[in-house]
Amino acid sequence: MSADDSTRPWGRYEVLQESDFHKVKCIYVTPGTRLSYQRHQKRREHWFIVSGVATVVIDGQTFEKFPGETVSVEMGQLHRIGNSGNEELVFVEIQTGTYFGEDDIERLEDDYAR
Repeated sequence: MSADDSTRPWGRYEVLQESDFHKVKCIYVTPGTRLSYQRHQKRREHWFIVSGVATVVIDGQTFEKFPGETVSVEMGQLHRIGNSGNEELVFVEIQTGTYFGEDDIERLEDDYAR
C-alpha cells in the first residue's frame, strides 16, 4: 500500500489524483460491508464499478450496479454504496466541486457509529 491508502471499517481507499477542482479515488469494499448513508454540500461524485456487485442507495431508492456501470451522485443527494456479494467490490470515485475534505460528509446512518 502507498502512503495515500486509507483504511476504514468497510475496507480501504487510495487517492489516485487530486487538485483544487477534483479528487479521484479507488475504493475497495469488503464483502458484507457498506459505507455510511451520507451527503455532501460541496462536491458531486461519479462512481465507475470495476469489479464485484455494488448495492447502491440514492435518496432512498436501492439498486444494483455491475462492472462497467456508473452512478452519479449530485450535491446534497443522500447516497450509500455497499457490497452484499462474496467478492471485493472495487470502484473508482471521481469527485468534482469546490471542497473535498472528510468534514463535508454528513452521515445520516453509519454501521460503525462514526
